[in-house]
Amino acid sequence: MEILRLMVVAIGALSAGAVNSVAGGGTVFNFSALVWYGLPVVRANATNATSLIPGSIGGAVALRHELRPQLRTLIILLIPTVLGSLLGAFVVVNTSESIFQRVVPFLVLFATIIFANRNRITQWAKRKESSPDPDHHFSLPSYALGIALQFLISFYGGYFGAGIGILMLTSLSVMGMRDIHKMNALKNTLAVGINGTATVFFIIGQKVEWPIGLFAAIFALIGGYGLASFARRVNQDKLRWGVVIAGLVVSAWMFVRLYLA
Repeated sequence: MEILRLMVVAIGALSAGAVNSVAGGGTVFNFSALVWYGLPVVRANATNATSLIPGSIGGAVALRHELRPQLRTLIILLIPTVLGSLLGAFVVVNTSESIFQRVVPFLVLFATIIFANRNRITQWAKRKESSPDPDHHFSLPSYALGIALQFLISFYGGYFGAGIGILMLTSLSVMGMRDIHKMNALKNTLAVGINGTATVFFIIGQKVEWPIGLFAAIFALIGGYGLASFARRVNQDKLRWGVVIAGLVVSAWMFVRLYLA
């Protein structure tokens, strides 16, 4: 029976690392597997955030060529990432999460709908390319919007974290980015910042189940690096709809768990 439970955790972590490296939304696989394994919800949440860090690192490394020309954007967005995640992790360690958890399905579903229409949103914003340089030269309002959204997403990510990949892809899309591979490179690196900051608080609060967390981390790393290496070869429209499907799965699972369980 223990072997079966470990197999479920391995498959969940592998799927989470793979899905997160390409689109986002993999938390539902890893978190649900840890809950099924027998961890309490709060510990499953903390262990999930900790175990997915290697997968995000693997995805970022695999897409390092797409990340390199956008280092300026990365550095700018890392500031609200750390601050937002720091605040969110502080809140979850010191207060109840029940109210916020009931809002999460709506947030993920809303973000999925926005990302599904990201091209229309970009046209509506009437963004103009200021330079052909591969490093996006966003306008000041675009950066301001991106920083504000990243702070809110990071706060949520530090608190619970399900769907942060989808939310970040949506945010980058609203900023004006169109290349999903470059968006994935940024998203994976920023996810390391969110989960890494939250993990510090979870470790201090002794919320992480280390044996099963390290086990899941190994498979998340395998999934994150392995699939991200092939992501650039996949049609971008297919990747975009993959994000949408992942978002619907995440939100549907949360609705069922919260309201029908």
